[in-house]
Amino acid sequence: MARRPLPRILSSGTASITRGREIARTAADSATDVLHPLITVIRGLRLLAVAGRQNWVATPKERRGPKLFLVAACVLAAALVPFGPILALVTVMGAAAWKGRERTPVRTGPDESETARLRSLYEALVPYFSTADDPEPLFAHGGDWTNAFDGYAFDQDGRLTRLRIAYPAYFTDGEAAARSRIEQLLHTKSGRGREYRFDWDEEANRLDVTVLDALPTTIAAQRFVTAPGETVLGFTDPDAVSRTVPVRDGDATVDASPVLWRTGGRSTEPHLLAVGQPGGGTTTLVRSIALQALQSGDVIIIDGSGTGEYAAFTGRDGVLAVESGPGGALATLEWAAHETERRLITANRARQSGHPVPDDIRRPLWILLDRPGVLGHLAAADGRTDPQELLRVPLRHGRAAQVTVVVAEQFDAVDTLAETVLSHTRARAVLGPASREQIAAFLGAEPRTTPPSEVPPGRGYVRLGAGPVLRLQVPAAPDPYDDATSDAHRQAVLGLLPGRHTPAEAAWATGEEGPTTEQVPVAVEAAPRQGDVIPVETVADGAGASGPLAKAQPAGAES
Repeated sequence: MARRPLPRILSSGTASITRGREIARTAADSATDVLHPLITVIRGLRLLAVAGRQNWVATPKERRGPKLFLVAACVLAAALVPFGPILALVTVMGAAAWKGRERTPVRTGPDESETARLRSLYEALVPYFSTADDPEPLFAHGGDWTNAFDGYAFDQDGRLTRLRIAYPAYFTDGEAAARSRIEQLLHTKSGRGREYRFDWDEEANRLDVTVLDALPTTIAAQRFVTAPGETVLGFTDPDAVSRTVPVRDGDATVDASPVLWRTGGRSTEPHLLAVGQPGGGTTTLVRSIALQALQSGDVIIIDGSGTGEYAAFTGRDGVLAVESGPGGALATLEWAAHETERRLITANRARQSGHPVPDDIRRPLWILLDRPGVLGHLAAADGRTDPQELLRVPLRHGRAAQVTVVVAEQFDAVDTLAETVLSHTRARAVLGPASREQIAAFLGAEPRTTPPSEVPPGRGYVRLGAGPVLRLQVPAAPDPYDDATSDAHRQAVLGLLPGRHTPAEAAWATGEEGPTTEQVPVAVEAAPRQGDVIPVETVADGAGASGPLAKAQPAGAES
């Protein structure tokens, strides 16, 4: 049987119907654009009417009469005032247009990709936050993640920036190993290459995870606004300390959060030990401390590496010596030990006689020792005493004598540090790349943040005594005589250095070649024992720190 053809309107009218739909859609869009102001005003009038009705319903019955009378009075006043109805109509239309404007919808929850990320993180935490005996597990495979995550935030790239986790009470949050497993998992699942801070609230069974911003690396060495006895080691997170100082960051002045190290007679951490990897910034930290110490004290610098990192300090006012050889280092540290004893005895005699302590005793003396392990190896090869043994007196009695010791070493030579140095340096700093185990072993506590794999020079962690472990960024204080130093940093460091002792040394500072000889101090002959005052050896009365050590006779030539 032959198939009958379709009607003409159905076989040939498809193009006409499609074209008609496009014309109708275009006309509707054009009408919407033309009538958009009217639509906005109508939407606004509807919203105003709804708001007015809700306000009327929420008004108590005893207050509806006065409110109705007030509205009627306003309408009557608008009707009697010239051009009042027109002004009232314009006001109502303007309010309706503002009320009915299109607003960007506010997100009330995560999108699909963020939900998938949160669910994946929830499933990864199930093996750690659940047990088979829990009748109502908070974490279970296929469970509801909204009950476990109290709060969260994402950045523009869809990566977590903040997360609050509620975990069961039976989780062993008091064990460092259990917390480390959770922190490592969150760090891996939330994205590497960023620093996370973990705040454990054991009482409420909550864990707050926060992504930290990078610390500023553009702050150079400068005159910091500090009190006497305070030294700026670097800068940390704004919420980690309760104080800010104004600093120059390029051409602008900003408020930064400093890590202040307090020294002197009332300090609980009078000495500092800093360790790090090569290029981590320990020498920069020592140089920054020296620049601040020269503002009100005398400085002795011993460079164990012998690379000339402290050549710019040679001959400066307040710099008593800059040594890099074993012989000069031993002679300088021996003088420092005698000077510490002299300060103790002089201060004790002044207090017993009721007189104020002399000014030269109150003037701080800083002993900066960089890479002592190298000097100890060279001294042992020559059959000499380890220079660290001469730090025993300054480390033990330096706080009372206004003597501060700063030691910087690398991780591969930490085992060469003497027990006296390790036991008396309660202020610690770790700079450069380091694992959590290394940081915890050296500082005595684990940081609350995840150490990044790549860090700029001078970036690390610091702990002052029994305080918390803080992130640290040392201000840029490179060697001004290094060709790789930028002009801005070179001028910043040179501007902080004091003048030189003699015109000849000042003329050498503008030249290209370094000094041909190096003046080495000699140990001062000790005076008889003063057992009736203090049980330490003393030095001659004239062996004070009133002048630079360069005035002493040079020691014998090194073998």
